[in-house]
Amino acid sequence: MPMRSNKKIAVVIPCYRVSRHIKEVILSIPAFVDHILVVDDACPEYSGAIADEIGEQRVRVIFHEKNKGVGGAVISGFLKAVELGCDIVIKMDGDGQMDANQIPILILPLLAEQADYTKGNRFHDFTALKSMPKIRLLGNSVLSFVVKATSGYWNLMDPTNGFCAISYPALCELKLDKIDKGYFFETDMLIHLNLINKVVMDVPIAAIYGNEISNLRIRNVLFSFAIKAWKGLLKRIFYKYYIYDFNMASIYFLIAIPLLVFGLAFGGYRWNMGILENSENNAGTIMLAALPIILGIQFLLQAINIDISSIPKKSADSYRSDHIMSFANKKRSEKSFSS
Repeated sequence: MPMRSNKKIAVVIPCYRVSRHIKEVILSIPAFVDHILVVDDACPEYSGAIADEIGEQRVRVIFHEKNKGVGGAVISGFLKAVELGCDIVIKMDGDGQMDANQIPILILPLLAEQADYTKGNRFHDFTALKSMPKIRLLGNSVLSFVVKATSGYWNLMDPTNGFCAISYPALCELKLDKIDKGYFFETDMLIHLNLINKVVMDVPIAAIYGNEISNLRIRNVLFSFAIKAWKGLLKRIFYKYYIYDFNMASIYFLIAIPLLVFGLAFGGYRWNMGILENSENNAGTIMLAALPIILGIQFLLQAINIDISSIPKKSADSYRSDHIMSFANKKRSEKSFSS
């Protein structure tokens, strides 16, 4: 799709064990992109050298002497894009799972200044969704809910998607040195964007699944991801509701947590004592444990409701979403017709 604007655009590609795909990925990037920033994260397959040998004038390769993780590689690319004065920076993976022809759709809200950060949404196109492995689909659904709650962007359907774009002002406001350098990077980006009140939008994007090899080992990162997600959630709630602002959600959280802790602790203690003493707890004791739990859940639900309604947004949000959906569907139809 022809596209040209007065905006300088860069694509950042973190590379680690993607030597089989990196050339194809680079050559697929549209001509309107000004810079292609390839970050060789100490790749044992020398993906950066392969990218450098292509001869594409837009390519700049950044070499890491030591592996910094996917987040560290992307941040290196972001810093270089800021140095080059790029107005929009897109992050793509080097494994060929992302269709570069959909970049115009991804950056449209940024060009129109209707969002600060966009993420691809693989769950909008049901036909393309059927190509996603079932186990990955289930895992992504569960993980997406965790990321929604952790980041505060409850409006995102596919928050774990790595195909994303960010505007120069939002990128400059982020404290990149504070963002996680590993596989928690995508989620931590959303947490930090929420704290600086940036608008994040879903854009319908179809994923591509082929013979790529994932470097992510679920068993190795599952526990650490859960710990980081919990810490990220606490951090966001603390800063958003007790440092940057104080509202009814702040009060509801203050009431809900002690009630839940007391109800669960007291109830667990009395239940254990009943087993040890082979006795039954009377109705009053049961209510003393149950009532704080019930009230705590109610207050917690009220706090979550306020959190959902406080998602950063700009004016004409409904029009914006419809416009993006319409544009995406139109381009997808054109592509199907041309093929």
